[in-house]
Amino acid sequence: MKIIFNKHKLIKIIEKEKNLGFVPTMGSLHKGHSFLIKKSNSQCKKTIVSIFVNKPQFNKFADFKKYPRTLSKDVKTLKKLKVDFLYLPSFKEIYPYGTNRKIKMHKFSKVLCGKFRPGHFKAVIDVVDRFIRIINPKKIFLGEKDFQQLKLIKKVIKKNILPIKLISCPSIRLNNGMSMSSRYNNFSLKEKKILDKIAIKINSCVKELRKNINLSFLEKLNQELRNYDVNKIDYLEIREEENLQLTEKKTKARLFIAFYLGEIRIIDNFILY
Repeated sequence: MKIIFNKHKLIKIIEKEKNLGFVPTMGSLHKGHSFLIKKSNSQCKKTIVSIFVNKPQFNKFADFKKYPRTLSKDVKTLKKLKVDFLYLPSFKEIYPYGTNRKIKMHKFSKVLCGKFRPGHFKAVIDVVDRFIRIINPKKIFLGEKDFQQLKLIKKVIKKNILPIKLISCPSIRLNNGMSMSSRYNNFSLKEKKILDKIAIKINSCVKELRKNINLSFLEKLNQELRNYDVNKIDYLEIREEENLQLTEKKTKARLFIAFYLGEIRIIDNFILY
């Protein structure tokens, strides 16, 4: 595996690669990332992974500082997965002239996480666009845990007519049914036990919603979450997959959830059809 820090050197190394798969990450790799990488390995001749903790997408500097960083462990993981290239850029490498403030967002960027994290998605779209233009991959692999983010990136690729195919991959889940997240590395043992109990309530609600969409199930779940040290719930909503509109129908719908356990924000979504 070649580890590259400089984008000009990277471009020279990969410029002749016609079937390159790209997996963007912020590091602290888990089985969800491994699944994306394996997908890339199976569909593309070579795979490149980036590790870059993107400061502009964090609403609080403290969250950026606390984001788990496990580079030496990540490098070992990527070597075992037979990744061809690892790109480790600095902030100046990606933002030589600062961030792009003129990005136009789709209207559904204002709901769910967009409502509670101002500027977050603009920063995500900005950095992904920069990586795509540097790497010029044939395919980019993204997980469905960050479903709203995935949809927005897909819209940007289509709008800008970028020669790249987005491959969406299902969330890889923990034994408790929640999607894997790098942020879970910051949980205490007590918080992990609480999350397991919360997961039981969420999974129970999802099972009921798959039988019958009834908003009373969400009201009940809302109350139950607050009984488990959840001090803030950003949203608990059923929305259509296509344009993220609120719905009370199961057809192509998901339950979207975001809440805080301690200081850590947890997001997830669950297919209801």
